[in-house]
Amino acid sequence: MSKYDYDLIIIGSGPSGRAAAIQAGKLKRKVLVVDRRDRLGGVSVHTGTIPSKTLRETVLNLSGWRERSFYGRSYRVKDQIRAEDLKARLHMTLDYEVDVLEHQFNRNHVETMDGVARFTGPHEIEVTADAGDTTRLTAAKFLISTGTKTYRPDYVPFNGKTIVDGDEFLEMAEIPRSLCVIGAGVIGVEYATMFSALDVRVTLIEPRETFLDFIDKTLIQEFTHQIRENGVDLRLGSAVEKIEDAGKHVEITMSNGRHVRAEMLLFAAGRMGNTSALNLGAVGIETDHRNRITVDRKTYQTSVPHIYATGDVIGHPSLASTSMQQGRVAACHALETPTLPESPWFPYGIYSVPEISTCGMSEEELQERGIPYEVGVARFRETSRGHIMGLEHGMLKMLFSLKTRRVLGVQIVGEGATELIHIAQAVLNLKGTVDYFVQNTFNYPTLAEAYKIAGLDAFNRMPIPDEFKVRKSDAPEPAKLAPKKAKQA
Repeated sequence: MSKYDYDLIIIGSGPSGRAAAIQAGKLKRKVLVVDRRDRLGGVSVHTGTIPSKTLRETVLNLSGWRERSFYGRSYRVKDQIRAEDLKARLHMTLDYEVDVLEHQFNRNHVETMDGVARFTGPHEIEVTADAGDTTRLTAAKFLISTGTKTYRPDYVPFNGKTIVDGDEFLEMAEIPRSLCVIGAGVIGVEYATMFSALDVRVTLIEPRETFLDFIDKTLIQEFTHQIRENGVDLRLGSAVEKIEDAGKHVEITMSNGRHVRAEMLLFAAGRMGNTSALNLGAVGIETDHRNRITVDRKTYQTSVPHIYATGDVIGHPSLASTSMQQGRVAACHALETPTLPESPWFPYGIYSVPEISTCGMSEEELQERGIPYEVGVARFRETSRGHIMGLEHGMLKMLFSLKTRRVLGVQIVGEGATELIHIAQAVLNLKGTVDYFVQNTFNYPTLAEAYKIAGLDAFNRMPIPDEFKVRKSDAPEPAKLAPKKAKQA
């Protein structure tokens, strides 16, 4: 019998905690998940990934956005779209997600407990329930997967109604006629473009001169053009000096002297690691300026070897998809079980309108590393499927090594980008070359044909491989004509 109550205690039930718990359960270990909410799923299920993506799909469906190129900009599936219309589908989806998660935990014998956890010793935590009752528990190993919380600076007069953060935004009582979003990160860009599709007047403010800097600049240029065309007023390079709650509207003053007035303000400039309640000092774990935990990126061990951390609480890339992988790898390492490592290349998806997704290196990275490369580009309007869907925009860009002909990076902006990127991910991780896209046949008509078009675009400008070069000795001789016979008299 173990001297501890559990083999593994997981604090937080978001994507990484969920994956780790199920993995530990399948290994038939005694595992407990502690979450401060009375419903499992973490930020991802309740205020982050699932809600925002569900909201996006609801907006595009009810607004008729995808059909406007055929029926005009005034076309709508539902004339009067209200906040209740957006929330109805949202709550159904969240209930389903929680139900599936609870079933997975039950099936894998994962125990759960509600309450706020804090370390009281190297192998001990104290869990405080809402009613104030405390429970002390011990474990051989711990996994911290508490995620992040919204950054709420003092100069922003949050009121939960007209001035809100990313978590409060989903609880709006009614859809505003105008919206100001501060922070052009992933969350800010997603919500700004979603509400622009609802014909809400949106102003997106970013203090820096650029935004989404980890995305290929060509893609950002294309994306910027599209969102401005869709009605987003993008203001870069000027900080916010003052935010005033004026009752039914909000007044925003910028450092360059410009002024913005909107019915609602969404502050989406950053998130903080949700670690303040953990009492990490009791076990000697330090955090950075954003309360995030540093880990070994191969094992996800913290500075204390038997305590692991995964997900958004450890910082970049802060994706639900990568968090799940991190949780699985961490649980296997903690329970001393060999497992497959994470693949080197993973897709990054931004569910804006239009979508953005990338995998591999950007053109800027290749230039910094001095890697000789060639580019292949395809526009969605060049595909028959694009015509059928009425797509006026969208592009796929591929980068290939001139030395090895291997795929080095793929960037997509447009309809279905986050689905299409998985073809690139597979070829990248299998070390495929430009020849793959030239040789293979893609379903017709599909948007995936863009891979073939972009592949041929690059192939035709790259050096010809030796095996395909035509040599004089190999060239067929011209056919000789037989002499004509003379006609007999």
